[in-house]
Amino acid sequence: MTESKVREEICRLGRSLFERGLTPGSSGNISVRWEDGWLVTPTNASLGSLDPARLSRLDANGKLASGDAPTKEVPLHTALYQTRTSARAVVHLHSTHSVALSMLPEIDPRAALPPMTAYYLMKCGATALVPYYRPGDPAVADAIKGLAGKYSSVLLANHGPVVSGDSLEAAVFAIEELEETAKLYLLLRGLNPRYLSPDQIADLSKTFGLTLPEHGQE
Repeated sequence: MTESKVREEICRLGRSLFERGLTPGSSGNISVRWEDGWLVTPTNASLGSLDPARLSRLDANGKLASGDAPTKEVPLHTALYQTRTSARAVVHLHSTHSVALSMLPEIDPRAALPPMTAYYLMKCGATALVPYYRPGDPAVADAIKGLAGKYSSVLLANHGPVVSGDSLEAAVFAIEELEETAKLYLLLRGLNPRYLSPDQIADLSKTFGLTLPEHGQE
C-alpha cells in the first residue's frame, strides 16, 4: 500500500470510529508504522475530520518531518512499537465503556476483562490495566514498557484503551472488540455470567494460534 493510500485509510477509519461515537471531540489518535518512520494523527484533531495531507509524518527518531504537530500521545505509541515489534499500527480511543471499565475497583491489572467471548480472545488476547497518568505524560511509556510486549491491548486508567495490531484494520477491529466486551462486562456485572472455560480457551489457542499472557489463560 502506498503512503497516500495509508493516509486515506487512517482518515477513513478515524471518521468511522468518530461517527459511531467511539471517541468524542478531538480525543483519540491513530498511528501507522511506515518505512523509516511513522504517520500519526495531529494534536487537537477530531478523528471525524482528518485531512490526509495534514497527518504528522515522524522520522525514525520520532521527530516531526512534515505535516501538523503530532498528538501529545506520541510516547504512548512509541512504547508500543518498541515493545511489540510486530505492531504496524496503534489506535487509542476514549470509548465510553472501556473508560468506565478502567475505573472499576475490582479490575485485575493483568487481565482487565475475563474470557467472555471467543472473539475477544482472538482479537485482543488479554488486556492489561496501567495506572493513571495525565495525557501526554512521558511516564506512560515506562508503564507500557513494563508490560514487556506481552499485551497488544491495554487500558489506561481513567483515560481509555490503546491497542496495537499487525495492520491498521486489525488494530481498529481489536479496539472495537475491546469496547464491546467492556460493554458486555458492565451489562452483566453482578449477574454471575458464564465465562469461557480453560478447556475452551485452550481449544481457541490451539485452533487459531493465540499467544496469551499466562494470567489470561487461567
